[in-house]
Amino acid sequence: MLSKKVKSVVAYFSKSEIILWCASVILIAASFIIFDRENLITLTASLIGVTSLIFNAKGNPFGQFLMIIFSILYGIISFKCAYYGEMITYLGMTAPMAVFSLISWLRNPYNGNRSEVKVNSIKVKESIFMLLLTMIVTLMFYYILEAFHTANLIPSTISVTTSFIAVYLTFRRSAFYAIGYAANDIVLIILWIMASFSDISYLSVTVCFIIFLANDIYGFINWSKMKKRQSD
Repeated sequence: MLSKKVKSVVAYFSKSEIILWCASVILIAASFIIFDRENLITLTASLIGVTSLIFNAKGNPFGQFLMIIFSILYGIISFKCAYYGEMITYLGMTAPMAVFSLISWLRNPYNGNRSEVKVNSIKVKESIFMLLLTMIVTLMFYYILEAFHTANLIPSTISVTTSFIAVYLTFRRSAFYAIGYAANDIVLIILWIMASFSDISYLSVTVCFIIFLANDIYGFINWSKMKKRQSD
């Protein structure tokens, strides 16, 4: 019975997706062994995060469920490093928005298929609204983070900007959600490289977001294909 379930899960993903996920897991585990070896919460969060991305790339709502768990764990990791911007962003914005995205994806299946969301297109007016809202959120968070004496204030604020765009587009089922997360990954790579100057164990988190970047790029490519297929 178990072997049948394993086979069905394997059959659900393409060979390239299986290779991407396996390579991601191996690199995450290797970086943990090399740079950390102690903070199991970092390893757990990274593995859950990269698994959520491969499901998100398929447009599967299960990916959003895993993102909720990842956001909570990442918020704890960020708190330990005094990255209060990351903590507030993921616990106060990414996690709640992942809940809304999960509901949105479940309510909008493609042709009744619960494992694939119907891809949506964002019109110009909504894009303008999103950008205005992003500016307001960014400005608000800048002063909040400044009040908390957040480490690396400017990159942390930029992370809020890219995170908000990413979660908004995820909720609206746009293929460009992955571009938003890819931009956020780049900011986070810079942030955790800075953190690793004082504690080399944080290099494992840096490697994690480099891997996330590769997965988010794939996510955009696959959602673009999904959108084309669903429109035919």
